[in-house]
Amino acid sequence: MRSRNPVFSRRGFSRDNGYAGFNAAPQAGGPAVATQANPYAQGNPYAQGTQGNPYAQPAGNPYAQNPYAQQDQQFGAPPQAPAGAGRMTMDDVVIRTASTLGLLVVTAALAWALLPVDDANIGRSYGIGIGAALIGMVLALVQSFKRKASPALILSYAAFEGVFLGVVSSVVDNRIADGAAMQAVIGTMAVFAGVLIAYKAGWIRVNRRFYGFVMAAALGFVFLMMVNLLFAVFGGGDGLGFRSGALGVVFGIIGIILGACFLALDFKQVEDGLAYGAPREEAWLAAFGLTLTLVWIYLEFLRLIAILNSND
Repeated sequence: MRSRNPVFSRRGFSRDNGYAGFNAAPQAGGPAVATQANPYAQGNPYAQGTQGNPYAQPAGNPYAQNPYAQQDQQFGAPPQAPAGAGRMTMDDVVIRTASTLGLLVVTAALAWALLPVDDANIGRSYGIGIGAALIGMVLALVQSFKRKASPALILSYAAFEGVFLGVVSSVVDNRIADGAAMQAVIGTMAVFAGVLIAYKAGWIRVNRRFYGFVMAAALGFVFLMMVNLLFAVFGGGDGLGFRSGALGVVFGIIGIILGACFLALDFKQVEDGLAYGAPREEAWLAAFGLTLTLVWIYLEFLRLIAILNSND
């Protein structure tokens, strides 16, 4: 099953092509798996000796010498790939995510400082911000359809997305709601921490039903926003009003909740990549996917804060 994040629909993060993914292995706390052999070897894209696996090596099952494999099965957790050179670790994911988000924050700060949004310069700043957003979107799409992670593409996306966020944040903070950007940052960090704690505690169980519900809700949300945009372009104003007033507040909250659900999906995909011994370069895809989700949540918070303040 594919993740909402297109970058996680690649090798190692999807089960569409026989790769690890949702329900490829039971989560911690789930029912025990009764089997004589390792139930994860066949569905693991990184298992050595798997036919068609680009990382295959002539050895046998990588879990054969893992003394914790049977213990993992007893407790219902996916078996952990044995440590080895070239395999993705949590440190890899953290470092790459920090690098991507760090670059995004730096370019956002530079855009805020160097692109004023006063009456004399707001048009030029808007133009640069929209141009950066379009370039970032193209780079994100290119990376999403590549079979391998490209650090240059991912970091370039973060840089241009940062310029866009810097301009938008400056406009909202200086012309609509003072302190809105910091409030949106705090809100995004709170959602990230809350979802991470809930996921690790087992309060959120990412399975096919959860995935199907989130995907259906996300498709409906995006469809309504596109319809609203079309009405706004051809009819003027805010279209059907989904992004202003009381409806705007409701849809802003829904957008944040969807972002939180996307984070849970991302955590599950990263966990699967670690458990199944994904190669180290996959950490860049994990960082890219998490960055996309965090940008979504931040923008929804910023939009919600702007709506609430414009109604005062």
